[in-house]
Amino acid sequence: MISLNAKNGNLGVKNIESFVNAQKADVVLLQEYGGNRDYHFEGLKRFPDTAIVAVFSKFKIIQHKGLVKSNFDHTNVYVSQTDIDVNGNICRFINVHLQPFRFEKKMINLGENDKQGEEKLKNIVKRLIPVFKIHQDEVANVKKAVENSPYPVILAGDFNSVPNSYEYYHLLNGMQDCFVEAGKGSATSFHDYKFPIRIDYIFASKSIKPISYKVDRSVKISDHFPVIATFKLEK
Repeated sequence: MISLNAKNGNLGVKNIESFVNAQKADVVLLQEYGGNRDYHFEGLKRFPDTAIVAVFSKFKIIQHKGLVKSNFDHTNVYVSQTDIDVNGNICRFINVHLQPFRFEKKMINLGENDKQGEEKLKNIVKRLIPVFKIHQDEVANVKKAVENSPYPVILAGDFNSVPNSYEYYHLLNGMQDCFVEAGKGSATSFHDYKFPIRIDYIFASKSIKPISYKVDRSVKISDHFPVIATFKLEK
C-alpha cells in the first residue's frame, strides 16, 4: 500500500500517477488529493470522497464512510474509514489527515532580532493551541473507530504531528508502528522545511504482520515523500 499527502496535485497529477502505477500498489490512500483532481491509477478504483482524503483499491470495497469533518468546512472529510475485502480477509483502512497547522516557512524563521522573533513565536503559539484542541477530538474519534472495528485495522496518513506527540502515542496505543517493526533508516517524510520531519505514518493492528516499510525519497511529487508498506494478512 501507499500513503501520500499529494499537496492537491500541485506538483503534477501525472507525476503522482506515474509513481503509483510503477509501484503496482493494491491500496492507495491520498491526503490533500484535491477535490477537482482526476487520478487514473492502473487497476485501482477510487471511492468517491471529498477534497481532503481519497481511497483507491484493486480489491472490493465493502463499506466506506467519513469519520471526521473539518472544523472550518463541514463539507470536507478529514478522516475516512474503508472496509476492504483483501482476498477473503476484510481489513479496515482508516485514512487520516489531522487538522493542519498551516505554517508558512517565513513563520518558522524567527527573524533577525529579538522583537521579530518574539512576535513570530506569539503567532505560532496562537496557531498551535486551537489546532491541538481540534486534534484531541479527531484522535478520540479515530481511536473509537479502531477500538470498535470487527476487523484488523491499518491506520495511515498525515498526522501533522511528530513521533513524541500526544497524537502519536494515543493513536499508536494498541497498534504497531510499521516503521518500527519493518523499516530501516529514517522515516522522515515532510521535506518542505529546512530540516525534514516525520508526520506521515502507517500503523497496523497487532494481528497484521508488517513485511516492509519505506519512505521513498527518490521522488518529489509533493512536499511529502510517499510512504510504502507491505503486509501479511493471516486468515
